[in-house]
Amino acid sequence: MSDPDRPRPQGARAPDLRPLLDPGAIAILGASDDPTRIGGRPLRYMLEAGFARPIYPVNPNRATVQGLKCYATIADVPGPVDCALVALPAEIVVEAVEACAAKGVKSTVVFSSGFAETDAEGAARQARLAEVVRRTGIRVVGPNCLGIFNAGIGFYATFSSSLDAGPPPPGNIAIVSQSGAYGSHVFALARAKRLGVRYWITTGNECDVEIAEGIAWAALAEDVEVIVAYAEGVRDGAGLRHSLDLARAAGKPVIFMKVGRSEIGAAAAASHTAALAGSDAIYDAVFRQHGAYRADSTEAMLDVAYACTAGIYPKGRRIGLVTISGGVGVQMADAASDLGLDVAAMPEAAQARLKEMLPYAAPRNPVDITAQAFNDLTLVSRNLELMLEEGGYDVIVAFFTMVAASPYIVDDLLAALGELRRRYPERLIVLSLVAPPDIVQRYEDAGFLVFEDPGRAIAAVAALAGFGRSFARGPADPPPTLAADAIAIPDERLSEHESKTILAAAGLPVVEERLIRSAEAAAEAAEKIGPPVVMKLNSRDIGHKTEIGGVLLNVASPEAARQGYETLLARAAEAAPGALVDGVLVAPMVRDGVETILGVQHDPVFGPAVMFGLGGIFAEALGDVVFRIAPFGEDEARRMIGEIQGRAVLEGLRGRPRADQEALAKALAALSGFAAAAANRIESVDVNPFLVRPEGEGAVAVDALIVPCKKELSS
Repeated sequence: MSDPDRPRPQGARAPDLRPLLDPGAIAILGASDDPTRIGGRPLRYMLEAGFARPIYPVNPNRATVQGLKCYATIADVPGPVDCALVALPAEIVVEAVEACAAKGVKSTVVFSSGFAETDAEGAARQARLAEVVRRTGIRVVGPNCLGIFNAGIGFYATFSSSLDAGPPPPGNIAIVSQSGAYGSHVFALARAKRLGVRYWITTGNECDVEIAEGIAWAALAEDVEVIVAYAEGVRDGAGLRHSLDLARAAGKPVIFMKVGRSEIGAAAAASHTAALAGSDAIYDAVFRQHGAYRADSTEAMLDVAYACTAGIYPKGRRIGLVTISGGVGVQMADAASDLGLDVAAMPEAAQARLKEMLPYAAPRNPVDITAQAFNDLTLVSRNLELMLEEGGYDVIVAFFTMVAASPYIVDDLLAALGELRRRYPERLIVLSLVAPPDIVQRYEDAGFLVFEDPGRAIAAVAALAGFGRSFARGPADPPPTLAADAIAIPDERLSEHESKTILAAAGLPVVEERLIRSAEAAAEAAEKIGPPVVMKLNSRDIGHKTEIGGVLLNVASPEAARQGYETLLARAAEAAPGALVDGVLVAPMVRDGVETILGVQHDPVFGPAVMFGLGGIFAEALGDVVFRIAPFGEDEARRMIGEIQGRAVLEGLRGRPRADQEALAKALAALSGFAAAAANRIESVDVNPFLVRPEGEGAVAVDALIVPCKKELSS
């Protein structure tokens, strides 16, 4: 959910950052003749890189700056300016940006600190800057940012010391980071790994341009193939989701590190969903839903970015493992299995052929060829060829350690493997070896990814397979549509019966129940439904009925139902004397089915999030739940179901029938449609338990509660 109080420029906010990242002419306000100062570094970097477009230094105290003519004010600059860099004291930044807007400057990069990151005075200053953005439409990166660059044209609007080593060769990677220091760190490490970074965007305080727009720009840029992103928090949840969708539609992987693990919003103690939801879980859901890879370390982020430069994203998860060490092969198999990769055995016939070639090999998978295979290097390539031809593997990871770096082996092994690479250009082949940088580069130049550690190689492969599945699935299937004005949700608290009635109207299957208000009616209801039945107090004021004995199970006869009615009212009067009791619910005792929990929680950034997990201890004690942002269709619901750790329970264990997962998927999609339509009027929804019956028999909500908002939420 976007911040409703945050100023926005007028008009459409398309992610066109061309004036910022491909400017025709630039100005530097606060330009310095000292190339080591904040106002001097960007100019030095661009002059060193041969930036061929007009640069206008602006400084009232100098006639020239680093050999270029200097102007007293931005108004004195003779030509049009696309982007102005602002390296001025915070006190005069707002005035300077307003002057830029008056000049017709399209964008600014504000290095200056002293804004919302400091104190109330700084926050007020930033609010004034945002008002200029809203009123004039000028784009602002920052304030308090380290800047941006486009290595393709030598445009370095940054004072980061990571460029002191000289301009980097441009590649096909874009880095978008809220943190300038961390963005510089990632860029420096990427450069050391010979990963070419073309665009580098740090957004700082995000007075205007946010990280989502940087991702969207990169997603649409023809010269970007891989996107690396870092965020501490996001205000425009819809914008982030849109940018991730743009990247996925373009077949561009997004490797995202999101830090900060705090609970979302205020959670009602009565809500299971609220207790289980957290901002970190919601971000996880967003990344899964939109096909981004969430990195948990800088090392993982760069490993996956490096692997993505191969441009091969396996559509399947079958992995073939080759090793010259049986022990390492076991480690590789464990790592692959832990990451959900399929370490399928080689076909029996292929194993036999491999055994003929290498009598000493263990041919199953992992395939242990032992170091003896290097006595005849053609055996190494023939083994890999057999695995690719007959094993049906989507990817091969081969552990050769330092053996492959031997000067007596490199040339012949490269020749043997190179032919294999040419024959199977669409297959991913990853080598794990220890070698000097020049030898590693030779293998990389031949088309192989190279990792020292096989575990890191397999983790990167798992990420690539995730991207492959995401790219292959195409656009999301349409979610259920539900008109917002078709849902009547009162402002006051709801009873269980009222909640179920609303959810049933939205398409969620609920148990058939009767609301009765007399002992005689209870007996009649039990007789018509057929015992045994369940009886429950129905009250807006009693949220946890079981705690006061407000639920009776296995009521075996109409007479028992008559007595049960009196018992429930007596218990309510004793335990909650002030509660308004609106009768008793009588429902069939649903026995067969897997107990699950469904819920909705309103996230302050992304809006309504739907939760799913197995019921009982699985959800609350083990935290085995997953989330998705509403609305979504049944395909996404199926992926959601497949992500819980206890999904085998739904498949049928110990002779139990397979649960009706299609009915469950339909229910999750329906709940998401309701959550989206009622987004501003509900705080949470709990459906617990939701019983998933045997396949073909459907599913049903046995208990449910909607908690309306105390006041309407803004979207």
